[in-house]
Amino acid sequence: MSDSKVKLQASDDPDNVVEVDIAVARMSQTIHNMLEDIGNTDLPIPLHNVTSKILTKVIEYCQYHTENPTPKSDEKKDEKRTDDISPWDKNFCSVDQATLFELILAANFLDIKPLLDLTCKTVANMIKGKTPEEIRKTFNIKNDFTPEEEEKVRKENEWCEER
Repeated sequence: MSDSKVKLQASDDPDNVVEVDIAVARMSQTIHNMLEDIGNTDLPIPLHNVTSKILTKVIEYCQYHTENPTPKSDEKKDEKRTDDISPWDKNFCSVDQATLFELILAANFLDIKPLLDLTCKTVANMIKGKTPEEIRKTFNIKNDFTPEEEEKVRKENEWCEER
């Protein structure tokens, strides 16, 4: 292995080893820590919780953001914003729900905070302004409350309803 590349191995295809620049791979704090522990190696790093399809998307994200770094914001309030998604990131997250949720899991496992923030903001935007019924329909969630239980929850949480 060259000093500037690292091999990554997805969970669903041990024969499919992807070689990426170390700078790209180090966007993942998990991989960064592994590389610190094991040093340079020709062996692929197995990523047991990441499929080939999702690894390809994660690498695409990391390559783009390594080549086009997002300027750091000093303001803590920006962490809670959901309307500050760049056009490239918005397009990147234009995937089916299953892929989006797998990206969230991979970003969490690989400890890629900017990707985790982006995917969670995307889900937050899917929820924003919707009624509980619309959210259930969007995410295919079964309502397991009886009408009485639902009314009780509504009464207990009246304070957070927009009026």
